[in-house]
Amino acid sequence: MAPISTRISSTPRLLAAPSGFTASLERLFWMAGSLLALALLWQLIAIYAESRYLPTPLTVFDVLWREGASGDLWKHTSATLVRVAIAFIVSMIIGTSIGLFLGRYRTADKFFDAWLILFLNLPALVTITLCYIWFGLTDAAAITAVALNKIPNVAVNMREGARSLSKDLDEMALVYKFGWWKTLRHVTLPQLAPFFAASARSGLALVWKIVLVVEAFGRSSGVGYRLSIAFQEFDVSTILAYALAFILIVQIIEFTVLQPLQSRVNTWRR
Repeated sequence: MAPISTRISSTPRLLAAPSGFTASLERLFWMAGSLLALALLWQLIAIYAESRYLPTPLTVFDVLWREGASGDLWKHTSATLVRVAIAFIVSMIIGTSIGLFLGRYRTADKFFDAWLILFLNLPALVTITLCYIWFGLTDAAAITAVALNKIPNVAVNMREGARSLSKDLDEMALVYKFGWWKTLRHVTLPQLAPFFAASARSGLALVWKIVLVVEAFGRSSGVGYRLSIAFQEFDVSTILAYALAFILIVQIIEFTVLQPLQSRVNTWRR
C-alpha cells in the first residue's frame, strides 16, 4: 500500500497551478505571439494592397524612429501625458468625492441622480466645444473638458462602492473601539479600494482618448494635434506611428501600475 499512497500524494503536485512567474511568462508568450501574427498579417495585406493609405509596419516604424530622432515624438507625447495626468487626477478626486457623498446620503442621491445621468450621456464633443467657447483655446479649457467627461463615470463607480460598505464591519469596528483613523484605514478604505482601482483603469482608457480629441480641436501641441496635422496631409504613416507610440505608453502604465494596483487592493476579498 505504501507505493500507492506515495503516488496519490504526488498527484496534486503534478496538477498544481503554475506559479505566478510562470503564468506571467506564459501570458507574455501568448501576447507576443499574437502581436507578431497581427504584424505579419498587416505586412501581407499592405504588400498586397500596394496603397499609400496602408503603409507596411516597417514603414510605420521608420517614421516612428525619425520622429523620435528629431525630438518631435517626445515633445508631443510629453505634452499629452501632462494633460492626461492632470485631467485624470482632477476627475478622480472630484468624482470620488461626489460618488461617496451620493452613496452615503440617500436624499442627495435621489436629488442629484438626474444630474449624473445627464452628464453621463452628454457627448464629449459637446463638452469640448462648449469649454473652448467659454474659456478659450487654453490648456485649462482642454483639461476641464476632459475632466467633465470623466467625473460622472468615477462618481457612479464610487457611489456603488459607498453603497456596498458593510454595516457589520462598521459595527465590529465600533465594538472593538476602533478610532476613526483605524476604521478608515482597516475597514472603509479596503472596501472602497476595488471600486477606486476599477475607476482608475477605466478612467485612464477614457481620459487619454478624449485628450487626443481635445488636442486635435484646439491645441498646438500634443499627440492629438500631430494626428490632426497628419490627417490634413493624408499622412497615414505618421498617424499610425503616433498612435502606436501612445498606445505603447498607456499599456506600460496599465501593466506596471494599474493592474498590480487592482490585484493588490483585491487581496482583502480573498
